[in-house]
Amino acid sequence: MTLDPVHFDGIARLARRIDHGTDERDRRAFAETVWESFLDPLVQDGRTILEPVDERARRLVDCEAVALQDREYPTEHGLDAGTINPTSFKNGLVIDIAQAAMSTTPSDLDLHRSRTTVMTVHSNDETMTVDETWGKFDGGYSRSRAVKIPPLPRFAEGVVHALALYLAESTHALDHAGEVSDLLVLDGPLYPRGLLRWADQHPDLADFLLDDPRPTTVLENYVRLVEDFVDRDVPLVGFVKNPATRVLTRTLKSKRDVDVSVPWSNDSALFTRLLERGEYVDDVDGERWKRDLSALSYTNWFRSRGGVDRPLSIEGDAFGVERHLEHEAYEVTFFVVYDPRDDLLYRVEAPYAFTKDPDTRERLTLQLLQDVAIAHGPPRIVEKADELARIASPEKASLRETLEDRFDAAQDRTYDDHRWDEQPS
Repeated sequence: MTLDPVHFDGIARLARRIDHGTDERDRRAFAETVWESFLDPLVQDGRTILEPVDERARRLVDCEAVALQDREYPTEHGLDAGTINPTSFKNGLVIDIAQAAMSTTPSDLDLHRSRTTVMTVHSNDETMTVDETWGKFDGGYSRSRAVKIPPLPRFAEGVVHALALYLAESTHALDHAGEVSDLLVLDGPLYPRGLLRWADQHPDLADFLLDDPRPTTVLENYVRLVEDFVDRDVPLVGFVKNPATRVLTRTLKSKRDVDVSVPWSNDSALFTRLLERGEYVDDVDGERWKRDLSALSYTNWFRSRGGVDRPLSIEGDAFGVERHLEHEAYEVTFFVVYDPRDDLLYRVEAPYAFTKDPDTRERLTLQLLQDVAIAHGPPRIVEKADELARIASPEKASLRETLEDRFDAAQDRTYDDHRWDEQPS
């Protein structure tokens, strides 16, 4: 049953009760103030948490022109991991399964065939055991491992998901690093952001991150991955399709010496205001904003040492993981690119070891801008990796049924599971 027109109008009228505060012109003006006054550098409690790698700048590139340029990196590899999502069973087990895959252009069928599969298992039953050795399948093209998670009842689903995802992704990346000759694009951030965020969420998770070898091993994989690529002088980047960092906006809100009211919920909303181009035009109801769709707009590269980027900065301890390069080499640097055709913002991350060099920085920028312009969204190499690694809904259902048979225990279903199973696909 859909909403009747009278009900729709009744809900829509609720918007009249909301005064949304500062108007759009003022918000755009405030965004300009933030850009000019707070980002070169952004300082909190005497610490520099965000600063330009070179000069602070906003630039434009015509979508068609950049798409037709020669490629900066002739070959490109992508990496992604997909999961079935945490699944609870009536015998108390909570399980997630992740598989990682690497794509390449030009295509390499043997590489595309390879998978790294990880199953993470949580149980409050101390007698439950897991054989955690690596095994091979598919004629040796792929390998798999099961990992037992210690009792963390409140966070079981989040922990099994994060560890399965990041262990599969990082292991697969290390296994195939030598096959990347020009550029590797991770589907997501450079480091395991979801795992690093645990330290800020709850003491139990922070202790788990510090004391248990499993998350430390995962983080070490990413550190070793950066070192391998630096040693071979082959750059890698992370392409974040849904950036949700709050370092900038949270810092601005904390500044008691500045009379500002920060209207944005996250950094992406602020950068969108800074990069969106257009003009106000006359309309039947007054004026409306008309967006310019012809060019991608993007920022300079920034060095980030705030939030979850701090552990891998020169000020962080990487949660005890040994770093063999100068600590600044691991620092997260990023630039953001705004695609007006879809009104979407993306964040591109890379280690400072690569972006400190102006030539490499420029080549990476042009390559990723070209990727976005051609794909009309995330780079095709990332979408290709996503297709390889994705576990489709019917496959997820079949895997869960197989696990039910293996454990002789039904999935611990809720009404919502039943309800959405009944929805047409």
